[in-house]
Amino acid sequence: MARYEMLNNVEHRDVRILTQRNADTGDAVQYVVTFPLELRRAQAHYPIFFQKDASTGQFFPIILLGFEKGENLFLSENGWEPPYVPMSILRGPFLIGYQSNPESPDGRQAVITINMDSPLLTSAEDGQPLFLEHGGSSPYLENLTALLEDIQLGLEMNPPFVKALTDNDLIESVSMSITLNDGAERQLLGLYTINEDRLNELDAAAVAALHQAGHLQSIYMIMASHSHFRAMIDRRNALLPKQEPSLG
Repeated sequence: MARYEMLNNVEHRDVRILTQRNADTGDAVQYVVTFPLELRRAQAHYPIFFQKDASTGQFFPIILLGFEKGENLFLSENGWEPPYVPMSILRGPFLIGYQSNPESPDGRQAVITINMDSPLLTSAEDGQPLFLEHGGSSPYLENLTALLEDIQLGLEMNPPFVKALTDNDLIESVSMSITLNDGAERQLLGLYTINEDRLNELDAAAVAALHQAGHLQSIYMIMASHSHFRAMIDRRNALLPKQEPSLG
């Protein structure tokens, strides 16, 4: 279980953060959440689909990284192979949390929280400090704060984006079965994507509304991202033991 605390320059003054990305630091994940704000960069390297929250029934976009739980095919011993690392990974052990604030319009105030059980936390010199000697934010923390603000903005963009898709009946379930070179089969369930036929059937007014809201570009980026699915299969096959040539 994650153990989050509100970040402050007293209790966490000596905490440093490892920036090396590998399986041991928590990057061996099958997928991460994404949002329209990130799709332009993410679609250049990863396939993007949707999943449905079992408790709310709401759809949300994800970057698919593997074919099974705990598998990240874009991660090697040397770190991430694509030049772009998803924002949900870069945030590391940090999240935006909220505390009570009577002076705020909604009665709460956003704060940065840190998972004290994260393997990214260290006291070693090779870690990035969060605070300066006299308590101010380090350059690392300032960049992280900007990243968390972008993630929060991106997550707020998901509900209206998904609503526009569902209102136009543009999300459909998709199940995919793949056969690896060794004959093993992998089946991906619980994924959803854009119904391209339905998109092509929309009238001009519906398409214009999607474009005006900025959703049409996101739709096409998600559809274009599926070209990386074949590369995922190739990456998985590359991990298989090499077959010895037969004699005779």
